[in-house]
Amino acid sequence: MAKNRFNDTAGPTQRQLRIAELIRRTLSEALMRGDVHDPDLGRMSITIGEVRVTSDLSIATVFALPLGGKDGDLAIKALARNKGELRRILGKALKIKHTPDLRFMVDETFDQMDHTHRLLSQEAVQRDLKTKDDDGAEDA
Repeated sequence: MAKNRFNDTAGPTQRQLRIAELIRRTLSEALMRGDVHDPDLGRMSITIGEVRVTSDLSIATVFALPLGGKDGDLAIKALARNKGELRRILGKALKIKHTPDLRFMVDETFDQMDHTHRLLSQEAVQRDLKTKDDDGAEDA
């Protein structure tokens, strides 16, 4: 099976994980300090939840969400508008030959967690879980 540039078949390497975390931390700190001079970004408190880097380190996909979860599309557009400035900030922090191109996406992790929590708290699921626990207790 051939690997693609996102290295999905084997999972990320330690280097990819290290670079992705450094990018996440650097962008978070830059946005928190207000290093990017954009009034739209200045009005929002943006959380960088995750960064995924391609295996060749050429592209970093940044998953971001404004505090409160509203206006995600506006935050992504503002980040994309300031991609050059953010890459410049990253270039100073990263000690690699080429700074990755940045792609921004709305982080839907919190929505997925809420959905999972709602599913697990449904009466039918709770009943099934309790039945499973009772069956396990009988086997012991």
